[in-house]
Amino acid sequence: MRFVFVHGTGVRRERHDVLAGRVRDGLTARFPAADVSSLYWGDRYGASLGAGGLSVPGLQQTRGVGDDLLALAPPDREAAEWTLLLTDPLCELSVLAEMGWDGGDGYRMPGVRSAGAGVLDALAELPPCPDRADELGELLRETALFATYPQALSDVTHAQETTRAAERAEEEPAARELAVAAARAVVAVAMATAGADAYCTGDERDRLVDLLTARLGGDARGAAGRATAVLGRLALRVTTQPALNLWRGPLTTKATPFLGDILRYQARGQELRDFLHREITAEPGPTVLIGHSLGGIALVDLLALAAARGEPVPGAELVVTVGSQAPFLYELGALTALEPGETLPDGFPRWLNIYDRQDLLAFLAEPVFPGDPRVVDHEVSSRQPFLPCHSAYWKLGSVYDRIAQAVAELP
Repeated sequence: MRFVFVHGTGVRRERHDVLAGRVRDGLTARFPAADVSSLYWGDRYGASLGAGGLSVPGLQQTRGVGDDLLALAPPDREAAEWTLLLTDPLCELSVLAEMGWDGGDGYRMPGVRSAGAGVLDALAELPPCPDRADELGELLRETALFATYPQALSDVTHAQETTRAAERAEEEPAARELAVAAARAVVAVAMATAGADAYCTGDERDRLVDLLTARLGGDARGAAGRATAVLGRLALRVTTQPALNLWRGPLTTKATPFLGDILRYQARGQELRDFLHREITAEPGPTVLIGHSLGGIALVDLLALAAARGEPVPGAELVVTVGSQAPFLYELGALTALEPGETLPDGFPRWLNIYDRQDLLAFLAEPVFPGDPRVVDHEVSSRQPFLPCHSAYWKLGSVYDRIAQAVAELP
């Protein structure tokens, strides 16, 4: 039996040689007399930056600066803070609830309310649906946050973090700081809930905070004070935005083989398919084709296109896709060989599709080709999260065992 392995996206020579060696060892352990070959296509048909990355903003400024890029330019602190707020909108209120404020000992005369209680009252009295005549209402509509604002207002008003922070804000300066934090929290909840549907610039976001802060008794253009000071440095460490802003050039360059291979294949996939067809048909005899990731897409396209022309690839008895996106592209209408709803043509070989549910780049084939006995899904698990699981297939004995079973089931 002959086996032909086709690697996936982002793989270049050094990594290919290691990967191909693992595949060869796994297959020959089960098929000692097997002819195992690997078709390396990364250098010739993979992506590269033809102009050296001149299209990438900031790339030239970061060339050759080493790995500690964050130290070479001021990070975008504001973007980092709001990334943290969109992840946990109540984080500043949580800090204020735990820290308290200087000048208060936590004990008050009976019947004497904290200054923060007034902020809580004002928050509860805000109308959930401001009128268009109100600048707040108009701005909420302009930013597509009007629908998410009422629930955001309710969530922050009734949050335990808000109540606790209000209790600890005994004096007026503390209440003004609380007002800013509460306003930021409301806006953050509304934006986080709206997600990609929000149309909100930084200026509009800040204006929303200012309007709410003023209505809660705080100072317009105020800052959340110590909560922001505490969380600001944390935000710079745990959010990706500052690094992304600075590392865009190097990140784009390093990501080019991985993402670029996919994009190039979508635009010029025929070149790779022609190469695979020549190499696969260069030797006669029954052949098992094994494709990882993009390699699986190319094989499915090649086999389906050839079969549709009435010229099935000679010798192709079984195609094995591992961690492949072919079924997903088929659903999207982005698979070259087949339109959504089209069945696999006569002459297409048996198809074993191996996936790990933790692999975000792996998809099911059986459900999108229902009733086709040629198509079989098989789940494995490397017990790794994404992204390591996408490369871990070739160290799993269960992958090779299932391939061996599929070969044994061939007519």
